[in-house]
Amino acid sequence: MTQASSQSRRAAAAAFIGTTIEFYDFYIYATAAALVLGQVFFPSSDPTLSTLAAFATFAVGFIARPMAGMVFGHLGDRLGRKKMLLFTMALMGVATAGIGLLPSYASAGIWAPIGLVALRFIQGISVGGEWGGAVLMASEHAPPKRKTFYASFAQLGSPAGLILSLIAFRLVTSLDQADFLSWGWRLPFLASGLLMCVGLAIRIGVDESPEFKAVQAEHSTAKYPVLEVVRDCWREILFAAAAVTIGSAGFFFTNTFMITYVTQYQGIARSTILDTLFLVTILQFLSQPCSALLAEKIGEGYFLKIVSLLCVVLPYPMFLLVETGNILLMTVGIAMAVITLSGLYAVIAGYMAEAFPVRLRYSGISLAYQLICALAGGTTPLIGTWLASRFAGQWWPLAVFFSLLSLVSFVGVYGLSRLRRQSTSPELVFVR
Repeated sequence: MTQASSQSRRAAAAAFIGTTIEFYDFYIYATAAALVLGQVFFPSSDPTLSTLAAFATFAVGFIARPMAGMVFGHLGDRLGRKKMLLFTMALMGVATAGIGLLPSYASAGIWAPIGLVALRFIQGISVGGEWGGAVLMASEHAPPKRKTFYASFAQLGSPAGLILSLIAFRLVTSLDQADFLSWGWRLPFLASGLLMCVGLAIRIGVDESPEFKAVQAEHSTAKYPVLEVVRDCWREILFAAAAVTIGSAGFFFTNTFMITYVTQYQGIARSTILDTLFLVTILQFLSQPCSALLAEKIGEGYFLKIVSLLCVVLPYPMFLLVETGNILLMTVGIAMAVITLSGLYAVIAGYMAEAFPVRLRYSGISLAYQLICALAGGTTPLIGTWLASRFAGQWWPLAVFFSLLSLVSFVGVYGLSRLRRQSTSPELVFVR
């Protein structure tokens, strides 16, 4: 095995493990927001108001992500991908463990939710800087024709992190309700400190991206990469952001809002939906690499168009099966939607990265991805909760909402594929 081949595999593994830890931290907050944070930090006589308040703090993390994408995109394109990844992982570990140490509203009053919002904001900063660097370390180390597959390992951290978070909360929700509310929910957050140490040890052993080192050697790094990418590649940013919409918002619809929907509005046991999502996420984890391999064979743009259109129609059978309350049928229904949208999620990272020049790439993909995460990902549980409350007993408004998110992705994929064809056409000169 050559040194380059060894580094390619190590970079992909480091991207996977690193994003697994980052997304574990992010998802345990999402799960806790659906299950417990409202009661601990925003107690109210109306459970819906408490849940909405918890989901509002969940959205705070997404508000931080575009700002973090600009800051870390600038630094990543100026100083390198590896340095940013080490810093963001340490930042996430400290913030997440800190949430596990916060006093409750009953103990500290208004300072408890203030501390929660502040640490959630830091979580958002960390993920906002992490994602772009992880994708690029994997794709820029990859062999020339395998960039989509290698970049998909950074995306594989999302289901892996969710699996870990679901296992953690499945264990602590087996506690007595009083113990769970008092200290049990804190354990998954405190475990983040240990995971952070593992992730840092792995990432230290990966070399800097060879494509970025080549840019440095040519002394062609951008002085103000964020300004340059917005000026020269604004169309790529907008279409890439639109393309990833259902890949971001769809997960928080099925894995965060769905917990609230089935427990509060369908009367289904909390353990049933957690077990269902655990099975679905295992299927997602297994299917994502297969999606990346299939996309490489049939063409990434063609694959992305197909799956985004499938996502438009799949929420309707999903809700019909969820309504049954049968764990097997619920798993089938949610899995159909999740496997499809995760196919888009697996492939879009490498596809959008290739739309930007290397010297501006960290800034470009970070701005695009974090912009849509803030606009769609963070607000999806809030909008879903509002729709469920407004149209109590009716699932079709929720399905229409999911379909609209999918249509945005299709438009984005179509536009991005046209721009990529133009930039590589010998008849057209695309000014960067």
